[in-house]
Amino acid sequence: MHAAPQDLLKALADPTRRAIFEHLVRKGEQTVRALTDRAGVSQPAVSKHLGVLKVAGLVRDRPEGRAVYYQAEPRSLAPLVEWMNLYGAFWRDRFDRLESLLNRMDQ
Repeated sequence: MHAAPQDLLKALADPTRRAIFEHLVRKGEQTVRALTDRAGVSQPAVSKHLGVLKVAGLVRDRPEGRAVYYQAEPRSLAPLVEWMNLYGAFWRDRFDRLESLLNRMDQ
């Protein structure tokens, strides 16, 4: 089950969480330690951010011994992309109408 668009937006609203998610998308699976070294915040803060991302379905974890590896789940963005596409169609229609009106005014 996918998270609702508002839950995804809320999870990605924080710049640190967004940076962690984007890093996981670009670099692949990472340990909490590696993410902490890069994030510039404490390990508990990184773990909290990862927890929010996990609840939203944006990351999954894989324990291995004492380490926990996290991986991005970009497919979980699908509900947000669908929601944005609805508004994209809305605005394209509005801009088409505006263009048509301006063309008629120029004649």
